[in-house]
Amino acid sequence: MQGKILKYDNPWIEQMPQWVKTATGRSVSLFQNLHRKDVKPYLFVGGVHGDEPEGVRLAEDFLLWLKTHSTENDHPWILIPCLNVDGFQKNQRTNSQGVDLNRNFPSSDWTFSDEKNRYYPGPQAASEVETQGLVNLISQSKPCVIIHFHSWKPCVVYTGETGQAYAEFLTQGNHYDSHPDIGYPTPGSLGQYGWLEHKIPVVCIEEQEAEPLENVWSHFNEGLIGLIQGKLK
Repeated sequence: MQGKILKYDNPWIEQMPQWVKTATGRSVSLFQNLHRKDVKPYLFVGGVHGDEPEGVRLAEDFLLWLKTHSTENDHPWILIPCLNVDGFQKNQRTNSQGVDLNRNFPSSDWTFSDEKNRYYPGPQAASEVETQGLVNLISQSKPCVIIHFHSWKPCVVYTGETGQAYAEFLTQGNHYDSHPDIGYPTPGSLGQYGWLEHKIPVVCIEEQEAEPLENVWSHFNEGLIGLIQGKLK
């Protein structure tokens, strides 16, 4: 699963250009700054849903900022700009196998239910290589929080009570509301997996759907930069 580690343009950033390969052979890239070994990293994930370009754009603009500003003093971080690269290429929610990756995680509440095709959880939990890669990464890196980028209605949702402080910190500069859930059950989601199985808080950034992409970074840069700079104590 883990590809070759390369140096990125910034000397403190490492890149795995082929961290995971999808069922169609496309590569999923991962970037990281883990030079502070004594601190658990932040894990950032974009593009879980392929039809939410706002989340991918936020991750990409975040990486551009990190390319210029990341140092050995950063809070350690890992960033996957686009997990569902096959779905993103087709502008579809699911991956190439028709699976909603955010219902495919092996949480204790995973259920085989395809009430709506867009939420199809797969033939079994963690059936998809993208999910397997992230599950392995979480197990290996043991992040202190997982933050993934989506779009729907503007808000910041957290799973696990310890995620509230992160969620509220990320509303800086945008005045979006933070909530302890999305408002409906999400069995097998990344949030449920991170919290139920590992007690890792998970924060889901929801940008306004169809927001002009050039605006997204300005809505969250204050909070994301603050996290990297260790301003949340």
